[in-house]
Amino acid sequence: MSSNRGQETASAIVETFKRRTRGSGEWDARAKRTMPGGDTRASSYYTPYPAYMVRGDGCHLYDYDENKYIDFLNNYTSLIHGHGHPATVSAIQEQAVRGTVLGSAAEVTVEHAEMLVDRVSSLESVRYCNSGTEATHLAMRAARAFMGRDVIVKMDGGYHGSHDYVQVNVQADTESEGLPRPRLTTRGVPSAVLEDVRIVPFNDLNALEDVLRAESAEIAAIILEPVLGSGGGVEPEAGYLQGVRQLADSYGVLLIFDEILTFRTDLGGLQAAIGVTPDLTSIAKFIGGGLPLGAFGGREEIMAPFDPTHAQTIPHNGTFNGNNITMAAGIATMKGYGADEVARINRLGQRLKEGFNRAFGEKGVSLRAVGEGSIIRVHWSQDRIRNAREGALAQAAAEELPRLLHMELMNRDIFSAPRCQFAISTPMTEGEVDRAVEAMARSLEVVMPYIEEQTPHLRRA
Repeated sequence: MSSNRGQETASAIVETFKRRTRGSGEWDARAKRTMPGGDTRASSYYTPYPAYMVRGDGCHLYDYDENKYIDFLNNYTSLIHGHGHPATVSAIQEQAVRGTVLGSAAEVTVEHAEMLVDRVSSLESVRYCNSGTEATHLAMRAARAFMGRDVIVKMDGGYHGSHDYVQVNVQADTESEGLPRPRLTTRGVPSAVLEDVRIVPFNDLNALEDVLRAESAEIAAIILEPVLGSGGGVEPEAGYLQGVRQLADSYGVLLIFDEILTFRTDLGGLQAAIGVTPDLTSIAKFIGGGLPLGAFGGREEIMAPFDPTHAQTIPHNGTFNGNNITMAAGIATMKGYGADEVARINRLGQRLKEGFNRAFGEKGVSLRAVGEGSIIRVHWSQDRIRNAREGALAQAAAEELPRLLHMELMNRDIFSAPRCQFAISTPMTEGEVDRAVEAMARSLEVVMPYIEEQTPHLRRA
């Protein structure tokens, strides 16, 4: 094999993408004239440029050049019924005629809240906002107000949106020995944020207890995703989340679950599946039926100060909070996502995971698909990943392979998150899942020269 065959493979993959998406390339050039880098959502960007999607139908997407993809992104898991779900579209149309937002209390908001409270046993009371970022921000505010303390414990590599107080160790610390070193993820966030955030590794109860033992009098809450999302798709070890709950109780702090990603995995969220009840929960994604929506809630006594008549009320405003059209879309969507639908797409997720792992084994690569529901993630190591640090190191060692595999899958009409995360939607069948598995197998064949030359540690003996 020639010494540059790996780079030739990489170039060929990118050139194929460019040929397929010439129109998207033109739109990208145009976008750069009015937006920095032509981008307004970092998670949707990838090089050389993102494909411009123009329409969706069920579990399929069509880009500007009329390439048809199976959509395993689902707008980062928010489109549980895919695109153009008839009941959701009808609800949006009917509400639009009556008014998209009427600037007052509305019965559809009450109906939506009743559905959430009925589904999630930990939600005794709930409030609405417009994004997952707002939902975690307000859950943390509720915890601080209730406890009269400022410090929040966060997981290394945990992602909770883009507000300042969670822009700490969004990318895992891969340099420090021992406990992760708290550091700001991005410029523009005040350094004072670091005073009130503590960082511990996911799946490490000892590290969490050390922090709680030393500082519980200043700590309001622990916030974590039950499964690390953008931090690597890291799953909790047996007993870990139960242990976090016990430590929170033992040291007198609150527990916040960020179920924005995992709420789809069970009718009552992952907390219902594992039997762990947090004090507060943040939810978003599919509960808005494809429109912007976030929610946070929990124990009634913690949420009580959001009552405008409360003696020490916590003001919470938002022009579009609980707006009519989003509530209507969310109700229609949740009505169509009951226990049977949850179980069916979870089964499809497991079929996808098993198929990917079979392909990895047959092609002789040391990758691993993980996930216990309808969201599947590729790990860049055959070894079990326990925390975000291990995931980040494995991905860094994979060099350009994640990007190339994502792009080659697109060249084969499979659309997923650039981080190689795959989400199932209800319009999917075994046929779409099996097509994705076949595309993964063929894509591995294409990237093999790159693996052999640039990342030989990922080649199984």
